[in-house]
Amino acid sequence: MKPNLKACGQAMVTAMVNAVLAVALMLLVEFAISGTFQVPEPYIWAGVLIWAVIFAAQFLRQRHLCRACEQTDEPSSPETVGKS
Repeated sequence: MKPNLKACGQAMVTAMVNAVLAVALMLLVEFAISGTFQVPEPYIWAGVLIWAVIFAAQFLRQRHLCRACEQTDEPSSPETVGKS
């Protein structure tokens, strides 16, 4: 359970940072084109979609890395048996 929570936290932070940066870039381009600072609804939905996709991918990646790290830390792994 702990690797899942750790992976979820790291994935949440990564996804949030990327989504905020993407929305900020979209708003900057919108301001450069139109000259007004408005937040159209599709930009918010795009940010949510970006967050969801990055969160899912990062969660699976982080969970895999956490599990792989746990498996290599075990003292009874076949690589470490007999190397004392």
